[in-house]
Amino acid sequence: MEVTTPRVHNLHHVEVFTPKPNESLDFFTRVLGLHETHREGQSVYLRGAGEWARYSTILTEGPEPGLGHMAWQVAEPDQVEGWARRMKDVGVEHKLESGGSRFAQGDTLSFTGPFGHRTELFYDFERYVPAEPSKLLSQPVKFPNPGIGAKRLDHLNITARNVDEARDWYTDVLGFKLREAARTPDGDIGVWMSVTSQVHDLAIMRDGLGERGRLHHIAYYLDTPETLLRAADTFVEEGTPIDAGPGKHGLTQAFFIYVFEPGGNRVELFSGGYPIHGPDWEPIIWDGAAIEKAIVWYGGQLPDTFFTVAT
Repeated sequence: MEVTTPRVHNLHHVEVFTPKPNESLDFFTRVLGLHETHREGQSVYLRGAGEWARYSTILTEGPEPGLGHMAWQVAEPDQVEGWARRMKDVGVEHKLESGGSRFAQGDTLSFTGPFGHRTELFYDFERYVPAEPSKLLSQPVKFPNPGIGAKRLDHLNITARNVDEARDWYTDVLGFKLREAARTPDGDIGVWMSVTSQVHDLAIMRDGLGERGRLHHIAYYLDTPETLLRAADTFVEEGTPIDAGPGKHGLTQAFFIYVFEPGGNRVELFSGGYPIHGPDWEPIIWDGAAIEKAIVWYGGQLPDTFFTVAT
């Protein structure tokens, strides 16, 4: 079937590079509470306690921190080849590989977008089968969860030299919907977009150094703001560098705390947000004096490095 309307369905996983694989793995498992499910080559596959897939996070050893790739599930199994045709039509080099070429993943289309971020699109994936299923059938694993208990991968934030161009490409080519934006007379400095009913699955911020292909942060969902405050205590106890927070963004109504994992990647723990159900959503535009409250509704101000440091 030829894809005429973009049908990216949801964020499935991210891969991040780390120069300190053992230390990063300890952080993501013992501190955040993700579960290891597989090892292959230089990569370790992890999942959150509330996730049904075999993994949502891949840690891969590399010389520098940063984004390996982001992967999105498409809406229908027969759309992967359609997306390959679509990438050809818009002039994006791509590769289509059969299922089995990647762990627990079906036919996959991979490409590097025009802003330097490697991306995968696929439909089929293997679901997680717990050794001891929870009697609560809608919960993948039994409680309690280890560490902070990050439930699931929520979103990621990437950077671009020109946010307006990135916003338009992700809208026009991949079908993302603009939910909120921080706008100046010189253009958007940040946009929050989604393909689901979440207020954002993907954020794009202006790269403070004018570079391309960088990752600002990956984010994991916590059930309540109180759990986020407990996470802050844990980070202080562990000596984990806190970049910003706890606090609340006006944008997306997110309760947040940002830290740096040992490999150098920024990680956000996120609670709150709001759902968007209607097809006629009008994007929320923060501009002028409102931008200050958009960035921090309450809590300490973000450091200057929040807008320049990415990996």
